[in-house]
Amino acid sequence: MRTATLDIQYKTPEQLRLMRAAGLVVAEALRRMRAAVAPGASTAELDKLAEETIRAAGAVPSFKGYYGYPATICASVNEQIVHAIPSSRQVLAEGDIISLDCGAILEGWHGDAAITVGVGEIRPNLRRAIEVAQDSMWAGIAAAARGVTSGTGRLTDISAAVEETIRAGGRYGVVKGYGGHGIGTEMHQDPHVLNYGRPGRGPRLVPGMALAIEPMITMGSPTTLELSDGWTVVTRDGSFAVHVEHSIGLYEDGVWVLTAEDGGRERLGDLVSARADVGDS
Repeated sequence: MRTATLDIQYKTPEQLRLMRAAGLVVAEALRRMRAAVAPGASTAELDKLAEETIRAAGAVPSFKGYYGYPATICASVNEQIVHAIPSSRQVLAEGDIISLDCGAILEGWHGDAAITVGVGEIRPNLRRAIEVAQDSMWAGIAAAARGVTSGTGRLTDISAAVEETIRAGGRYGVVKGYGGHGIGTEMHQDPHVLNYGRPGRGPRLVPGMALAIEPMITMGSPTTLELSDGWTVVTRDGSFAVHVEHSIGLYEDGVWVLTAEDGGRERLGDLVSARADVGDS
């Protein structure tokens, strides 16, 4: 990775606090959608709930209108990996899984996060896949925290931690061609954050960076296919997929998980920056 070509936006602590406010709007929208996921619910209903939540907070949806995207959320069911458009015709059934990806803009700053939720009772192997994806995301976030506090961390330390956790968790496909990204005054910024690779490469992890970490794994082949709608990405072999995401801010003494209600404290402990307490809700 050639860092000289990257245009990374570095944030001040005050700007990260503004991003935290946007992140909490996203967290609330995801919380409400998680509670509404049930057999018989349509993805259009979940989309409406998310938009109402975001606008009630004085924010606007990041996704709606983004390169023509028509909805507030991406609602990807079963073999759909990412970017599936909500529809009244897409009705959830017992045993499905759904990935809900949501973004909000507040005072010009973006928050972006995703969860995968089971619909009713799901198979144990699907529950396990969701756990592995979540664990890999948190491993990547922890790698970012250790990298910034040591002063020696590189971007692909995150990628390597994500992949190592996925590989240790079972036989899953690691999706290529899609991944995390920088975030700030735009939803997608440099650098691109791969979910695989060797550590010690790419730009240094330094205070002021804000990154979205988002693993995507499949129950089978990682090969993808984009559907004719120009958005929905599915597994070519029809295997189910899991997608999770959090946005983080980097400080000298750790990270702040901007889209986690607790800032990441339960999963990260002392790796959460002490400076994150300032202005936290």
